Amino acid sequence: MKQKIVLATGNQGKVREMADVLADFGFEVIAQTDLGIDSPEETGLTFVENAILKARYAAEKSGLPAIADDSGLVVDALNGAPGVLSARYAGANPKSDAANNKRLSDDLADKTDKSCYYVCVLVLVRHENDPQPIIAEGIWSGQWQAEAAGTNGFGYDPHFYLPEHNCTAAELDPEIKNAESHRGQALRELLRKIEAL
Repeated sequence: MKQKIVLATGNQGKVREMADVLADFGFEVIAQTDLGIDSPEETGLTFVENAILKARYAAEKSGLPAIADDSGLVVDALNGAPGVLSARYAGANPKSDAANNKRLSDDLADKTDKSCYYVCVLVLVRHENDPQPIIAEGIWSGQWQAEAAGTNGFGYDPHFYLPEHNCTAAELDPEIKNAESHRGQALRELLRKIEAL
């Protein structure tokens, strides 16, 4: 019998990336949107704060253990922006990957340093008041590329250039992406911590 666990996101890209891996560890993943659970307001200043907030909210509303992801792109030349505002960098109504990518390209147009990195923080809470959330983090470094390339992935992936692969994250084979990405790293760390318990 698989352990049901709520994934505190409505982002189908994240659900797809994580459900298969978690299934191998005996979890049946249910997206919070499939249970009619909305998302709380993300009021944290850090990825960790937002991930904990989202995990506790999903656990409270579902009565099940929950995993939340908070992730985004950090750009050194922009003092860490877009950071926790990555999904709504160009505005929240409506959120748009294309608008976010355009704004970031515009903001970086006159910068010589185009280095950036993805951050993913995953938090697992066993119940809404879990006093010891399990926290895992992954970081994936790259360079901003103004011209979009590739159709795999979502968000900033078509502009996230990986020198070691000579392509963007959106051009990577999904298996390679899952192995190397910030989310893949964080998920492996989370699973190691779960096994240690």
